[in-house]
Amino acid sequence: MKVIAISGSLRAASLNSMLLRVMADVAPPGIEVRLYQGLGQLPLFNPDIAEPPPVVAALRDALLAADAVVIASPEYAHGVTGAIKNGLDWMVGNESFIDKPVALLNASPRATHAYASLRETITVMSARVVEAASLTLPLLGANLSEEAMRADPQICGMLRATLLALKADQ
Repeated sequence: MKVIAISGSLRAASLNSMLLRVMADVAPPGIEVRLYQGLGQLPLFNPDIAEPPPVVAALRDALLAADAVVIASPEYAHGVTGAIKNGLDWMVGNESFIDKPVALLNASPRATHAYASLRETITVMSARVVEAASLTLPLLGANLSEEAMRADPQICGMLRATLLALKADQ
């Protein structure tokens, strides 16, 4: 199974990005997780652009090639980040999310508004949110490094369980 993982944060020290990198490292055999790195390079969405720029087409193609999607995004001002919303807006006019199994990861239990908004957006785009694969982890304020996350058996176990739930949903 091929999974594309998208972090809604562009910060170098993002907990969400760290979480997705750890997920890729601890993925069970037969599950490949690739972290999408181009969110910050996407131009602002403009519906007047008839032919999507190459970077947008590359995201669409990566989503179409994936068997499942994992999205981890922080909350800014009670909403998703502009970066993730922009990326999703570019995908509205194509079939990249139609019936695609999606897991939503949340690194902060306080980020309920963004989580709900993200769920609504991808559901409207005809994706299938896999409840058993979606996960909230209390990482905000824990001051964990990526290495500490990777060494934590509980975090690694939850991330593996997320991937196995996505695989079972296929």
